[in-house]
Amino acid sequence: MSLRVVGAGVGRTGTHSLKLALEQLLGAPCYHMIEVFGHPEHVPYWARAIDGELDDWDKIFAGYAAAVDWPVASFWREASEAYPDALILLSVRDADSWWKSASNTIFDAMRGNIGGPEMADWNDMVQRFLRERFTPDIHDEQAAKAAYLAHNDDVRKHAPKDRLVEYRTGDGWQPLCDALGLPVPDTDFPHVNTTEEFRTMTGLDNA
Repeated sequence: MSLRVVGAGVGRTGTHSLKLALEQLLGAPCYHMIEVFGHPEHVPYWARAIDGELDDWDKIFAGYAAAVDWPVASFWREASEAYPDALILLSVRDADSWWKSASNTIFDAMRGNIGGPEMADWNDMVQRFLRERFTPDIHDEQAAKAAYLAHNDDVRKHAPKDRLVEYRTGDGWQPLCDALGLPVPDTDFPHVNTTEEFRTMTGLDNA
């Protein structure tokens, strides 16, 4: 199996909902940061990707039909080159609402050491790609929003136009189905991983 969708949208742009939607449409798993929790053996591969040394993306994406969210969003260019027939899906929302969501979830979680000592390699990998491939100032609102907007503009500028699909939270099934040439399901589009759900799942509200 080869990736049919490479997600270029960063975390907190509806990527968990997109994961579920793409799995329903494609009938196969979609990679997402939560997959890394279940596959700790992938962490060294992501570390190699940060160093520019990952030469076979199938080591991570074998068995997956799509990939969204971080970490893949930070490597959308490399992944889209490795899978030249895949759509490049840029999920976006306005910068202010993105910052509010990201700062209250992902970035807040990164202040601590998620999972304790056994997650040290994972934490180091996440800290590295955010620092080196997004911004070293994730806790600074202006720096983070500038990095977010710059990332999206970079994708718009450099992704092949015939492969790029820009998707805004709330767009529903139609843009995905049109791009993939698939019928629109007769079920509601999934909506999961709200800020409250994320904070409960990660124990932030109990910290």
